[in-house]
Amino acid sequence: MTDTNKLDLIINQLGIMKSDISDIKSDVGTLKSDVTSLKSDVTTLKSDVTALKSDVATLKSDVTALKSDVAAQKADIESLKADMATQKADISSLKSDVADLKIQLSQTQLHLENKTDRNIVLLAENHSMLIDKLNQAIPLANKNLTYEVKVEYALDKISELEKDVADLKTKTA
Repeated sequence: MTDTNKLDLIINQLGIMKSDISDIKSDVGTLKSDVTSLKSDVTTLKSDVTALKSDVATLKSDVTALKSDVAAQKADIESLKADMATQKADISSLKSDVADLKIQLSQTQLHLENKTDRNIVLLAENHSMLIDKLNQAIPLANKNLTYEVKVEYALDKISELEKDVADLKTKTA
């Protein structure tokens, strides 16, 4: 091989190398644009992740607030349960008191029927006897007046007893 051939071979090899370097430069340019695009995508992803972090923080605070609200509602429900138990006991006591009052009213009514009515009859009879004695003492007295007095007295007593019964009913209600 001569020098010329060697030089031609070197020149030829340099041309191939230039072509290869040119291809490499082209590939490097493509890589640079791809890297720039990737950097842009990474920047977008970073901003998206930052937004997501902010949203997650907001969600965490919302969940914390909800937990607090649920705890408060649980406490309120427990309080309501305790109040309901107290009210049930009060209602039971009231039912017992009403039953006792009904018994007392019944006993009072029986007393009125058995004792008071009988006593009214006795008083009326005694009053009637007194009127008869008075009529005997005063022969001019009219029999109608006597009966009017008896009836008026009986009506007064009945009104008084009705009022007492109404008062007892009111007290028991």
